[in-house]
Amino acid sequence: MKSRYLISLTVALVAAWLLWSGHLDPFILILGGLSVLLTLWMSCRMNVIDDEGAPAQLGIRPFTQFAPWLMWEIVKSNIDVTKIILSPKMKLRRNLIEVSADQKSQIGKVILANSITLTPGTVSVHLKDDRILVHALSFEGGEEDLSGDMAMRVCKLEKNQT
Repeated sequence: MKSRYLISLTVALVAAWLLWSGHLDPFILILGGLSVLLTLWMSCRMNVIDDEGAPAQLGIRPFTQFAPWLMWEIVKSNIDVTKIILSPKMKLRRNLIEVSADQKSQIGKVILANSITLTPGTVSVHLKDDRILVHALSFEGGEEDLSGDMAMRVCKLEKNQT
């Protein structure tokens, strides 16, 4: 079972390295390969390759279904935050909102909390049990978190585990 997580972590590390480096020179590729191997070796020695460190059980769905939707939400939130900042009156209505996290697994709750934080104008402050405390710049930014659309999509990822 550990090999499944090792393979998924390897694929994720190689993809991330290629995406972020952008170099295809042989020497740079060798250095990238060595850095991936070193990271895998250290992860194995630390015994951190498991369903939380490399969530292979989620499959490819987070990249094909959830990530595009989240990217669009990030773009929309960026526009909203920009409007607030550039407004002459700067209508900030900062508040703390408590959002329920109905996900079954810890990784689902963490995905939800991180997705909230990635969305501009909101930050997950505290995750405990089935509640996430979220700081929002404006109530409009908090409405999305209160609506539960993001939470529902994360729950859908968990239900579709392979």
